[in-house]
Amino acid sequence: MTIAAVLAVPNAADAAVLPVPETGTVVSANPADQTPHARDGETRAFAQVGNTVFVGGSFTQIRQTATTAWITQRYLFAYDRTSGTISTSFLPVLDGAVNSLIAGPGGTLIVGGAFKNVNGVARRNLVALDPATGMIIESWVGRSDGGMIRDMVLHGNDLYLAGAFNWINGTAHSGLARLNASTGAIDPTFNINATVGRHDTGSYAWAIDVTPDGSTMVAGGNFMFVNGLSRNQMALIDLTGTPSVLDWSTEKFVPPCVAPATFVHYVQDVRFGGNGDWFVVGTNGGSGWPAAYCDALVRFETADRGPNQLGTWVAWTGNDTITSVEVADNIIYLGGHFRWLNNPNAHDAAGPGAVDRLGIAAVTPATGMPVNWNPGRRGGSALPSGASNWGSQVPVLWRGTDGLYFGHNSDGMGNEYHGRLGMFPIAGGRTITPRNPPTGTTGYLYLGTGEGELAKVPFDGTSIGTPSTVSQPNYTGAGATWRVSDRIYWSRTVSGTPTGSRIDISMFNGAAIGVPWESSGYNDWYNPANLTGAFFLDGRLYYTRTGANQLYYRYFEVDGNYLGATEFTLPTTGVTWSAVRGMAWVGGNIVYGHTDGSLRSVPFDPTAAPAVSGAASTVIAPAGGGLTWSTPRMFFSVQ
Repeated sequence: MTIAAVLAVPNAADAAVLPVPETGTVVSANPADQTPHARDGETRAFAQVGNTVFVGGSFTQIRQTATTAWITQRYLFAYDRTSGTISTSFLPVLDGAVNSLIAGPGGTLIVGGAFKNVNGVARRNLVALDPATGMIIESWVGRSDGGMIRDMVLHGNDLYLAGAFNWINGTAHSGLARLNASTGAIDPTFNINATVGRHDTGSYAWAIDVTPDGSTMVAGGNFMFVNGLSRNQMALIDLTGTPSVLDWSTEKFVPPCVAPATFVHYVQDVRFGGNGDWFVVGTNGGSGWPAAYCDALVRFETADRGPNQLGTWVAWTGNDTITSVEVADNIIYLGGHFRWLNNPNAHDAAGPGAVDRLGIAAVTPATGMPVNWNPGRRGGSALPSGASNWGSQVPVLWRGTDGLYFGHNSDGMGNEYHGRLGMFPIAGGRTITPRNPPTGTTGYLYLGTGEGELAKVPFDGTSIGTPSTVSQPNYTGAGATWRVSDRIYWSRTVSGTPTGSRIDISMFNGAAIGVPWESSGYNDWYNPANLTGAFFLDGRLYYTRTGANQLYYRYFEVDGNYLGATEFTLPTTGVTWSAVRGMAWVGGNIVYGHTDGSLRSVPFDPTAAPAVSGAASTVIAPAGGGLTWSTPRMFFSVQ
């Protein structure tokens, strides 16, 4: 399955929220060298207590380096965060896999999974351990019945549980529960039950998260009802006061995906972002989209209410699974066995716009588009004998104090050997700063008047001044042009390219237009020569095109310069878009040329429906007067 371009909401009227790109920090793409290795199975969980990292999963052996001998240590071990040295004092003995780890209050390590005994003592699926010795903390009373604990979240002293269980501490609970994290005692006020499994299977909760303020939980799993209310695979829970099910539901997880017997439920992971005002969901399931959110990364807004909720954006994978998500520093990370991002139009192949991303990726929360971070789940020539280069799962991505930890069921990452686990350090990462067109309203409109020639026209937002002619020898074969920060993007005719034209970039500071370079080879499927006008704003490229009478947009991620593979139509009234020639965004207005040679302006609000009303359009300059505003070669700059 694959991770995709972004099929967002069908039209802007459905989007109460229009996310704006924010500054983000991405971790290094070079995994840390000191982390140890595991063998067989997979890594599913991490936690950190002091300077010690704890690792849980279904593995059976561990070792320090690629050349040291394997040590039998099943399901749970610890190592020093700084040196990577495996602990020889923390040696608990479990008889089943560890699915979740929490650094609990008072220096405890809370372990959830699918085990029956710990250190020879009956402790079904849930136990608190001494992180120094691995010994059971006898006073901690949390217990589960059969099934498993699949996920845990700690907020304050509240420990939230998700899994396949019917009882916790002898109290009836189906799939969800809340404990006192210090004692393990059940919280009787939390009476939320996820019931009735899909396709006649047992019900369970698979993944949960809680907002930073502790007010809301999101839960995903194999259930169709929560407290008797229809909630297929997804639910939001109000945690203020007595917990209750919120009036939020979506039908996008109701239809089956390609193989219901295999993909019984397809919600794989959930995570809140920002201040908890949105959350993302990663899914598997194969084909079945867009009717269902199969093999996709989806953003929802936490404050939305009512039935039939749709994603703010949906990043389709083209039939490849996402198994884990994490949000940190305004970046969404995802793992799985996908092969591409920005790929909504193909099945098990790279479609138009597909960006190579092998099994691990980072995307922007504003649009779901990939950023320029691409370590890849591959080991290359670094893999030792017997190691696995590829596997189906990245069960966990976890942001620790020093980096992004990953657990998988293979051994290669970033062209290095990282058996079943590793970490991408914060050190060596970088900041991604959003770019936009100039915010000023006084400057210059640049208008193509000949090959390699521009008219520089003073503009104050409402009227134009006396133009001057500027020679720009680098600006040849030009079409639609748009300004972003310190550069221009422009359609350029280039022979030998797949479409005959491409999106190029030139630096521009108000003087000479710089030597152009190709924005990205991943855009070579697109023919920008068809654009009759374009401008960029907040992660979207708005445009008109030949033979069409609509205002369109695609997502465009400037960190990597990737063009979204999905075209969206913006609701507008009263403007003949087929007559537009050249566009610029200036102070909240679209300033555009017309086939009749005039220059016009109309207010623009992408959050409104309609986003443009032609009734408010004004003529800035009529046809004539020495300039003809009927070319796509137009842009605005304050310089």
